[in-house]
Amino acid sequence: MRLATWNVNSIRARVDRIVDFTVRESIDVLAMQEIKCKAEQFPFEKFEEAGYHVEAHGFSQWNGVAIASREPIEDVETAFPGMPGFAKGHEGPDAPQEARAIGATVGGVRVWSLYVPNGRALGDPHYDYKLHWLKALEEHTRATLQANPDLPLALVGDFNIAPTDADNGDPAVVPGFSTHVSPLERDAFAALESAGLQDVVRPLVPAGFTYWDYKQLRFPRNQGMRIDFILGSRALADAVAGAAIHREERKGDGPSDHVPVVVDLDLDGGDDDDRPMIF
Repeated sequence: MRLATWNVNSIRARVDRIVDFTVRESIDVLAMQEIKCKAEQFPFEKFEEAGYHVEAHGFSQWNGVAIASREPIEDVETAFPGMPGFAKGHEGPDAPQEARAIGATVGGVRVWSLYVPNGRALGDPHYDYKLHWLKALEEHTRATLQANPDLPLALVGDFNIAPTDADNGDPAVVPGFSTHVSPLERDAFAALESAGLQDVVRPLVPAGFTYWDYKQLRFPRNQGMRIDFILGSRALADAVAGAAIHREERKGDGPSDHVPVVVDLDLDGGDDDDRPMIF
């Protein structure tokens, strides 16, 4: 299985480019974030014409997540237990949920496409929301893997966290003053790993960013951040045979500010897949 995650920054604005990449790179499962449309507005037909099933979750022109797959998509969930909500001026446990998570099982792999809240600024209510959201995700992940330690589980998407200084090359993002690099956010990322997950891309692709701001020539200067991840359970990590960050997708006409992150999974131990491995 070739699994990819991509913050597409508006699926309707970039659908042809996204479908072209998905077909060209023989992606079996594509997790998308920031689709920026209601579920009924998603361009399903473009993916279906290319041979993909799609499940989408979106409420408005903000946020939104989706999963496209060559195989049937089963057991779809659009929130994990305890996932908090958020709305301006509306705090508390009954705040409405945003479209930031969709989980599904494909070919025996449990995949969650996640768009972690940005946080906006240290001290902003959205920052607290981000930390609560990540805590709930950690608790759900821990409970899931305690109940089924052999489950191939993939938490993928835009985590809006650069867990180490090496993951941040944007001079505007300053530790101690900025979200994405604060100690509490990095602790939350580490807690996900302690719940039974590991970054399955880093061992094979130790350098490289996944996001570059559109402003201040960040991409030509390579002043980016690595905030898009594929985190896998032990069973999933053991199946990883290759990985890549597709930096070239940040080029050309109308690119997203994020690029795809891809892994190859050898789930049955076979070697009958004649596609070249990605490293």
